[in-house]
Amino acid sequence: MAFRRAVFVPCYLPFLLYSLAMKGHAPDFSDVDSLEKAQALYRTGKLERLFLFPLEFGGQEVPQNILYVPPGIAAIKQQIDGTIAKMVSEGAVSSYAATPEYKGNSFVPSKIKIVTSHEQKPGGFNPTINIW
Repeated sequence: MAFRRAVFVPCYLPFLLYSLAMKGHAPDFSDVDSLEKAQALYRTGKLERLFLFPLEFGGQEVPQNILYVPPGIAAIKQQIDGTIAKMVSEGAVSSYAATPEYKGNSFVPSKIKIVTSHEQKPGGFNPTINIW
């Protein structure tokens, strides 16, 4: 159990800090209903870019792989992806998928579900990043 704590707790620290910062200030991105609006908020620093499939894992810098999220979310995902990269190098993970979920017509995802697995090992590391 000590191994799990050493690997998994640090990746959630940014999420906990984000959650505390947002407490009582529930964000609402339902009015960001176009790519142009999301990019405008990105240019003003109110949103940041996030690569759904990490560049480090072979993802590409193409529009289909870019999400616009509130500041701090990309760091949370990078921490999680770093944990997964370590699990890949240890042979514990061989498959990775990240799927955004949206509310209404918003271009800002409400959550990102990450699913990992290994064809010969049960279980997996399957975190969800709740954004708004």
